[in-house]
Amino acid sequence: MPYGERRTWAYLVTALLVPSLYVAAVLAGPGLARSVEGEFQAPLLVAIGAGLVANMFFVRPPRKGRDRRDERDAEIDRRGERVGFIVLGAAMIAPLALAMLEAAYFWIAHAAYLAYVLSAAVSSAAKLVFYRRGL
Repeated sequence: MPYGERRTWAYLVTALLVPSLYVAAVLAGPGLARSVEGEFQAPLLVAIGAGLVANMFFVRPPRKGRDRRDERDAEIDRRGERVGFIVLGAAMIAPLALAMLEAAYFWIAHAAYLAYVLSAAVSSAAKLVFYRRGL
């Protein structure tokens, strides 16, 4: 399995696992009613930070001389990111609409976080499809 594919699998797992743990923590912790009132910022920031750190350290570094990126990896990465950016752009309409409707910060922040999670998942899935089926 190429290094880029391993990295994509790791990104997909963390992009789905960390938000799942965050939702479980919010529902089990203060509850949805108190979270809507404003006690969601710290757990959300911790979830975002945990996702970043997990993505940095989840996959072992490439082996010297054996795990080099070639043209195919670069093209797969480019196409997968393009798909992810399209999803992110479309999904960010929801937080923008919520902000225009003056919804609670809780819903705006979570709509933006959901847009990011959808983008990461779709981008990773597209890359894995490109790796498996070719370009």
